Amino acid sequence: MGAGTKAWELFKDEPHVVAARVAGELKDLSYELTDGDEVAGIAIDSSDGHDILRHSCAHVLAQAVQDLFPDARLGIGPPIKDGFYYDFDVEVPFHPDDLAKIETRMRKIIKDNQRFSRRVTNDDDARAELADEPYKLELIGLKGSAADAAEGADAEVGAGELTIYDNIDRNGEVAWKDLCRGPHLPTTKRIPAFKLMRSAAAYWRGDEKNKQLQRVYGTAWESKEALEDYLHRLEEAEKRDHRKLGRELDLFSFPDEIGSGLAVFHPKGGVIKREMEDYVRLRHIEEGFQYVGTPHISKEGLFHTSGHLPYFEDTMFPPMEMENSRYFLKAMNCPMHNLIFRSRGRSYRELPLRMFEFGSVYRYEKSGVVHGLTRVRGLTQDDSHSYVTPDQAPDEVKHLLGFVLSLLRDFGLDDFYLELSTRDDAKDKFMGSDEQWEVATRVLEEAANETGLELVPDPGGAAFYGPKISVQARDAIGRTWQMSTIQYDFNQPEGFHLEYVAPDGSKQQPVMIHSAKFGSIERFFGVLVEHYAGAFPPWLAPVQVEAIPIAERHHDYLYDVARQLQARGIRVEVDDSDDRMQKKIRNAQLQKVPFMVIAGDDDMEAGAVSFRYRDGRQDNGVPIAEAIERVAAAIASREQV
Repeated sequence: MGAGTKAWELFKDEPHVVAARVAGELKDLSYELTDGDEVAGIAIDSSDGHDILRHSCAHVLAQAVQDLFPDARLGIGPPIKDGFYYDFDVEVPFHPDDLAKIETRMRKIIKDNQRFSRRVTNDDDARAELADEPYKLELIGLKGSAADAAEGADAEVGAGELTIYDNIDRNGEVAWKDLCRGPHLPTTKRIPAFKLMRSAAAYWRGDEKNKQLQRVYGTAWESKEALEDYLHRLEEAEKRDHRKLGRELDLFSFPDEIGSGLAVFHPKGGVIKREMEDYVRLRHIEEGFQYVGTPHISKEGLFHTSGHLPYFEDTMFPPMEMENSRYFLKAMNCPMHNLIFRSRGRSYRELPLRMFEFGSVYRYEKSGVVHGLTRVRGLTQDDSHSYVTPDQAPDEVKHLLGFVLSLLRDFGLDDFYLELSTRDDAKDKFMGSDEQWEVATRVLEEAANETGLELVPDPGGAAFYGPKISVQARDAIGRTWQMSTIQYDFNQPEGFHLEYVAPDGSKQQPVMIHSAKFGSIERFFGVLVEHYAGAFPPWLAPVQVEAIPIAERHHDYLYDVARQLQARGIRVEVDDSDDRMQKKIRNAQLQKVPFMVIAGDDDMEAGAVSFRYRDGRQDNGVPIAEAIERVAAAIASREQV
């Protein structure tokens, strides 16, 4: 590789390569290489390739908007999961017809094959060049802190040099330009497939005190087939939306009178919630945990001792003033568990000491991110804390990982990987010494590797008090959800002066390991609704059997069958309405009941039922005892039917 070689020359026979990684950094294919550079191609269908494709498409979107709406001022346009967005300051909100026009204009820009050209500038020149773009001027002023100051701003400016990307047309003229770090596709024509999805209001820099802008969302993929697959997944996800199914199946609601992000579970949802709680309570006891209980509020000093204040205060509800003290609704349970540990002297013989509770906590999520059960303001955690000696910590983490993975499998989630969240270079956001972080991270990493599951790094994602492992589970349509977490904490034991007496009589500080198996009952419930599309396996189904008499003379017979089912702990309803049999079956199917038992004259005479499955399969003339056993076996197996 000679001096002056461009990256594209290495990949000219690989059309799927759209950028290069040079010495670990992403670069445009026009980047000029030097001798000794380590170079790898970035494929368009890779994670980095998707980001580059989508950010390039965001530029095309912004160019099209300013072509059609010359007074539009530019905000931020980063890639996001499965797509991109761009924020605009416009006088009138976008209408769906506007999006269609913008899409048409984007296709023309893509067909024009404009070249993305990077150039380095400085703050003063950039301000002069972008004098008509007030939001870009603000970003230039934030350079170096933009990643913290505005979500998505790191796609535009960072701590290094300032760059602008020009879109160069076929005549060599600058058709459009934007402040951007890059990299980008070589040309607009390298965008194979895209679609604008919707527009919505969004506050500038995510702050409700700032002006409301118009955010246009889009998606872009490496092929038309990949785009179609994505749109199909979206369609399937819409059918599975737990908020929609929650209403249709009468599981839960969010009354305005109570407040945003605060759920109430209806009787049928309460059945599922109780089954979840009963399962996880028993499993914790089997795994050596002791059940404890703590209040919902506390004086603020407790959260200073734990370190959550001031780190966590912006996500806590405002304090209440009472008896010359400030009280907070608790946002976490761990500080109170520490007080239980500290309530008397502890010996090494008691360790591991494991505590567990269903702890209701309250977090002041911004209104824009509250979303059904998966992002709420009031949640119940199956929260547990293990107090161990440093030597016991590795085995305890392995024990907890085994517990977590077996729980997820019992609930029908068996496709997952692990994510290891560590601290980043901004050490002021994290408590503890380098050595403590190194030990804690190594313990978690080794335990995660032993599972044989894929381990994905998440630098900077740790809690302020220590690193964590999170289980990322894929649902039935391939979406990933963060579920259980295991966190290694060396800070709170120090802050609370937790001690145990070691074998040599000295007093030592334990390690505290946080773990939540569901994460929160509400979120896990929402994920299960979407994973199963509301058709829960029999052990979780609110109604496990629907008894359907063909005529009124069959009511008493099926009520007797129902009593026999109930005696085995099976949840059953008898549909004794005036509806015709086919409508009763249809109603049971809409409610996604796993089993139906139907009875007519022949069944009564034979002491049998017609046994019907949720998918429409039916066995006629099944003896009552056998029908009950079929249901009981399906419930006991926890399998889907």
